[in-house]
Amino acid sequence: MSVRQSLLAILDQGPCYGYQLRHEFDRRTGSTWPLNVGQIYNTLERLERDGLVQRGDADEQGHIYWQITEDGSAEVAQWLSSPVVRTQATRDELAIKLAVAATLPGVDVTAVIQAQRTASLRQLQALQRAKYAGGDADGPEELSWALVVDSMIFAAEAEVRWLDHTEQRLALHPRHAMTLELATERPKRGRPAKAGAALADAEPTP
Repeated sequence: MSVRQSLLAILDQGPCYGYQLRHEFDRRTGSTWPLNVGQIYNTLERLERDGLVQRGDADEQGHIYWQITEDGSAEVAQWLSSPVVRTQATRDELAIKLAVAATLPGVDVTAVIQAQRTASLRQLQALQRAKYAGGDADGPEELSWALVVDSMIFAAEAEVRWLDHTEQRLALHPRHAMTLELATERPKRGRPAKAGAALADAEPTP
């Protein structure tokens, strides 16, 4: 989720102050990922540093309105026209957990998968039962909320399918064949010691 680009896109509609930006972000995401005001102002300051927004004068209530610059509008247009690239570097905690658990001696990976499946199914059912709590059931805010919830439902369904697939795949291998003992061979290269630390650890020359 890009808070930076989302706030810029909102400011492209018109100037806003901090709390107003938080409210507008919540309206457009179904309040699924609430932002705190500190996060918003930190983002605004970075956007200002990068020349993408500029702050105006305070109004009678002390609200400082931020407005987008031409460069900021260009970045919004670039963001909206570009696909989201999910890099391979992204670490999935569940995938790593099961990959490591499958290689540990004495670990019942099937039990780990079953516990996760129960939790994932519970989350999926809660999402499927979720109802919009706003006023206009056919308005744009309800549509934004529904799009976010639908995305979460599809992700939860995919997670359950992946757990089923993982369980079936592990069942094809004897448990002992998957176990990885600690390697006896030391890595040839480790983190290089800092020169200062190496000198400090050296014994003094008599």
